[in-house]
Amino acid sequence: MSEKLRLGGMALGNGVLVHGPTAWACAVRTEDGEVKIAAERKRLVGSRVTVPLLRGPARLAEAFAVLPRMKRALPEAKLPFEGPGVLFSMAGTAAAVQLLRRSRLNEAAQELIGGLLAAAPAVLSVRSGSLAAYHGAEHIAIGSYEQDAPTQKEHERCGSHLVGPLLLTAAAANMLASRAPREARPAARLAASLGAVAASTEIFGWMQRHPGTRLARALALPGHELQHRLSTAEPTEDQLEVARAALAACLELEES
Repeated sequence: MSEKLRLGGMALGNGVLVHGPTAWACAVRTEDGEVKIAAERKRLVGSRVTVPLLRGPARLAEAFAVLPRMKRALPEAKLPFEGPGVLFSMAGTAAAVQLLRRSRLNEAAQELIGGLLAAAPAVLSVRSGSLAAYHGAEHIAIGSYEQDAPTQKEHERCGSHLVGPLLLTAAAANMLASRAPREARPAARLAASLGAVAASTEIFGWMQRHPGTRLARALALPGHELQHRLSTAEPTEDQLEVARAALAACLELEES
């Protein structure tokens, strides 16, 4: 098997975005059935950052930096959080977390439940419309490229596997932040959130390097169940066509 590029992706409401090491490509199906494609070189390459605890946030920044350029190139692309239902869910979650912090539950329970509540908007977004099916199409297209054979709709590098590590690191970080002086608490919570993201991406990398260990399997379990039961669905051939078009455009630019 020839050496493969390490690819990532993101499902959209009507298509798929594929990330390569130095380029990205997006394909969407418009309302009239046409497949439209855009592809560009990345201006920000997070993989150049190799310092532990900084490389994870750098790669996340790289992924988010692509989105405005993608929307300019493909205005038809529907981002996962564009739906009004998701916005209402985010507002409801914020209110529920505030009530939770005033409850009599112990601090650890508050943080863990708060972390689960915070995931609600993301879960709602992937269950809306065609997003779950395009998520499955993204995994099948990238997995089939990597394995040179048809694969399933779940993928071991899916960002959903960050759920387990992120719940634990965010709970621990927020418990520490809550001990800061009241006037410094907002800044402490912001620093805690950034630290939790940095730590969870390092843990995720360790999980990828040690997939057979009990700890790695336990940490991956929430993400696997989320993929299997909620965030992915079997795509149609039309949806797979879109995902493969995005993959081919990204590879063409990477290899040129």
